[in-house]
Amino acid sequence: MGKYMFQARYTTEGAKGVIAAGGTARRAAVEKAVASVGGKLESFYFAFGGVDAFVVADLPDDVSAAAMSMAVGAAGTSSATTVKLLTPEDMDKAAKVAVSYRPPGK
Repeated sequence: MGKYMFQARYTTEGAKGVIAAGGTARRAAVEKAVASVGGKLESFYFAFGGVDAFVVADLPDDVSAAAMSMAVGAAGTSSATTVKLLTPEDMDKAAKVAVSYRPPGK
């Protein structure tokens, strides 16, 4: 399982839907969608600013995350940015990988 953060931005129609049904109904709908691809919802928060909602979920793989993102986009009431999250232990492993890299202009 991997951990993914979805940053959702509602369209006018999507915001009207949240107002009509409420925030807990939206969280329940997202939890059901995550479960449908074999995942588990970790957290769901609404926010001020450029992002309307932050969702963190454990999903089986990148394909499941892509399927979630496509389903959200295809619905037309919101758009989402998907971010794969890494643990500190993942970063420890990455730091030990030797990379042959030449910076631009060098």
